[in-house]
Amino acid sequence: MKSVNADLPVLIGQAGPLNGDRWDVDQELLIGRDDTCQVVIQDRQVSRYHARITVTPEGVALEDLASKNGTYVNGARIEEPVILQDGDLIQVSLIQHFVYLSSDSTMPLGPGIPLPEILQAAAIQSGRLRLDPLSRRVWVNASEVNPPLSVPQFRLLEALYNSQGKVVSRQDLVVAVWGDLEAAGVSEQALDALVRRLRDRLAAIDRSHEFLVTVRGYGLRLDNPPVRGSVT
Repeated sequence: MKSVNADLPVLIGQAGPLNGDRWDVDQELLIGRDDTCQVVIQDRQVSRYHARITVTPEGVALEDLASKNGTYVNGARIEEPVILQDGDLIQVSLIQHFVYLSSDSTMPLGPGIPLPEILQAAAIQSGRLRLDPLSRRVWVNASEVNPPLSVPQFRLLEALYNSQGKVVSRQDLVVAVWGDLEAAGVSEQALDALVRRLRDRLAAIDRSHEFLVTVRGYGLRLDNPPVRGSVT
């Protein structure tokens, strides 16, 4: 099933015959060569019923169905079901690559304490958006983004935030989010989906301003104007 709901976890095809295709992960997805699978990969190296994605109380799980050529997560072949994390790269028989993006995966954070007054003042001076790399927390107009950003969302925002308004190339953003080793397998669609989700999270607090500005043909920059007035 092709993805139509941005609020759901999504599986995005990358290098391979399904490059650019998308599926919402709201129910079981069978991956394999057989036409009855929800994700069909027409290649002899893929088993008829190769792998399965299921939604469990613990999260979205990926299971290899005793396939001949294996299922891999972040380069490691899996033997038991694994709970997928936001940004995980999946390979099926090394023929088809996918990226998994989930709006439910969040950064491990410290206690949810209020934004201190001194940090509120700093947020006003530095811009509408404030990012603390130590606690991995984000505020917009002194209101904390809650639930916290996912791991890839935070890494993307941090890369733009640290560039202080300068344009960051798409390739540099991919490396910042997924790392050097995995960057080559990340598609344009995966980055676009991540940017869209991050925009939605920030807009949920401040719809009056577009923080992530696309510079066509190159990359993105963070537009973080100062806050007018004072925090009460």
